[in-house]
Amino acid sequence: MTGKLHIPPGEKITVSGGKLQVPDQPILPFIEGDGTGPDIWRASVRVFDAAVEKAYGGKRKISWLEVYAGEKAFNLCSNWLPDETVQAFRDYLVGIKGPLTTPVGGGIRSLNVALRQMLDLYVCLRPVRWFKGVPSPVKNPGNVEMVIFRENCEDIYAGIEFAAGTPEAAKVLEFFAREFPKEFSKIRFGTSARVAEWNQSIGQGAQGDTVRVGVGIKPVSAGGTERLVRSAIEYALREKRKSVTLVHKGNIMKFTEGAFKDWGYAFAKSHFRDQVVTERESWILGNKDGKPGLTAEENAKLTDPGYDMMTPDQQRKIVAEVETVLQLAPTHGDGKWKGKLLIKDSIADITLQQVLTRPRDFDVIATLNLNGDYLSDALAAQVGGIGIAPGANINYVSGHAIFEATHGTAPKYANLDKVNPGSVVLSGEMMLRYMGWTEAADLIIQGMDGAITARTVTYDFARQMEGAKEVGCGAFATSVIGHM
Repeated sequence: MTGKLHIPPGEKITVSGGKLQVPDQPILPFIEGDGTGPDIWRASVRVFDAAVEKAYGGKRKISWLEVYAGEKAFNLCSNWLPDETVQAFRDYLVGIKGPLTTPVGGGIRSLNVALRQMLDLYVCLRPVRWFKGVPSPVKNPGNVEMVIFRENCEDIYAGIEFAAGTPEAAKVLEFFAREFPKEFSKIRFGTSARVAEWNQSIGQGAQGDTVRVGVGIKPVSAGGTERLVRSAIEYALREKRKSVTLVHKGNIMKFTEGAFKDWGYAFAKSHFRDQVVTERESWILGNKDGKPGLTAEENAKLTDPGYDMMTPDQQRKIVAEVETVLQLAPTHGDGKWKGKLLIKDSIADITLQQVLTRPRDFDVIATLNLNGDYLSDALAAQVGGIGIAPGANINYVSGHAIFEATHGTAPKYANLDKVNPGSVVLSGEMMLRYMGWTEAADLIIQGMDGAITARTVTYDFARQMEGAKEVGCGAFATSVIGHM
């Protein structure tokens, strides 16, 4: 594909002293995307350029550099993700992309995941908010305003899998049977004898006793956890948010998801001690504020209602915890903890319920990528659907960032000028804000708000909004621009 990129006039965004240095005419690579991608991109880029022009009166301008991935790249050079594309995002730091087709067959499992891993974009940032008038299945969608920091490079995205019945899966099973027999015993159909026993119990005799077990391993590291949690806490402090919730399934996966929770708490306390308070610390400090004469043991009983049923050793640990927390009195005592950023945790399954029933309890969420995938899509459904949900993949250390549509390619609507461009438009708003061009970003929010309030919307909203005027993708962009 060498020679197919046409570099426009402009300058590169750079990083100095840990901060982005954005020139007045930055070169930004973009991938228009597959399926409905071209329709969406044509509409979205008009919104971006109009916002920048209106905000800065020609003093700033984006130089767009088209790069290729997905079907368009494959048709040009028989490569789903050319080296030049990855290098462009590496060289120019900040870019944006539309939805991409996942190749069928072997090779790259997901183009999106490949880009994230190649550039080490360890944060998937998914803000969720409601625009007044957007159809929603919940009574109070305005209560939903959360920002999800989803870990992007570990967990299932770095998972190792072997298909059932393959020599590789058999080797893993044999290794576990030999080295970890207790753990291996949990695999119900991990041996031929057990398969045969099951077949016999259902009347199939001893036939078909082949072991068919898919095997998967997911890595979760302290380093990967800490850099994600740092990004979430720094964002929450910078934006004056009220809490960061560590969402996990640590009650079952104690040494992966449970470790994520434990490492997250430890990092928050060691690196942001004067600025944060954990939920348990807030209980202990609150008990002391309410009753200054409480002994450590009395405080422990209030903090842990099951204290009297604990063993003496467990009770000593709780009392020691109380005594340690009370040493924070100079910075956190006498109610000062109420002004700190609250760090708490929540089990993933109950979180999915509570973001529906008690959304105001959540503000910034830090979680692993599978939990984050479920949560971000479930929350998007409450505020208008995935078609209007923005996203970004960011490395806050190197400065690299790719902003993206969070929905699929919807090929049946390709070239019909029909679909909602909101996901890419709002991803571009995130991109401008990331670049420090907040005035242009604010204009996009104002434009979106105005267009939706005026009920000039695409079909997905119009069919649910009384009195709406249904327009195409391009006309919706025009309405957004008109309301800036």
